Amino acid sequence: MNTLTIAEFVLRLAAGVGCGALIGLERQWRARMAGLRTNALVAAGATLFVLYSDAVGDSGSPTRVASYVVSGIGFLGAGVILRDGFNVRGLNTAATLWCSAAVGVLAASGHFVFTGIATIVVLAVHLLGRPLGRLIDHDTPGAVEDLHPYLLNLTCLAEAEQHIRALLVQCTSGGEVILRGIDSIGTDPTGDTRFTAHLLLDGDAPARLEHLVARMFLEPGIHTVEWRTADDHAAPLPGPVVTARQEEGVAAP
Repeated sequence: MNTLTIAEFVLRLAAGVGCGALIGLERQWRARMAGLRTNALVAAGATLFVLYSDAVGDSGSPTRVASYVVSGIGFLGAGVILRDGFNVRGLNTAATLWCSAAVGVLAASGHFVFTGIATIVVLAVHLLGRPLGRLIDHDTPGAVEDLHPYLLNLTCLAEAEQHIRALLVQCTSGGEVILRGIDSIGTDPTGDTRFTAHLLLDGDAPARLEHLVARMFLEPGIHTVEWRTADDHAAPLPGPVVTARQEEGVAAP
């Protein structure tokens, strides 16, 4: 017999969607593939499946449906895992979707305290685990997941190249911007040297890159600097795309 009332149905569904949205909000703020809507929908779907089994009055059905939800989320998580050369991206995203589904199942069961505890634990893992992981992997930046590749193209005087390279290494040693390598493109007929720096960033990457560009333009030997998104295997631009130019110590827009 169906003992689930409309009020209980709405309350449990709201709890599942709300907790999934909280998890997704942190992912959205981090600019991840699965953000607020995706995690909220995953939690909502898991909640609805378990609520359906509860609504039809089969006492053993919710447990079976929960096991099916786990299997279904496994297929969904596999779709967001990407292989990029020797690196694998999306593992954290897949695991987060799995956790959002678990939160939805808990919400559907009516254990709201457990649901809240589970949500807090997932958020704590993301918020506290990331800096701890970076602290452990400070010597192996390539092991850090979910970082996005960017290219920084520079043009400078040939005699200033070594100084600019050293400055670039210094500016990317703080951990927020990871330098993967520098490719020299060559010297053009005007005597300027062009090279490309391969960077890894997460979070608010444009603001950090603009700050890096502004810092590089303080050096008198630099003529042009530009950045763009890329993958780890993308070839550098054939020539610099001028986004700013420094002439006689003044940067023009």
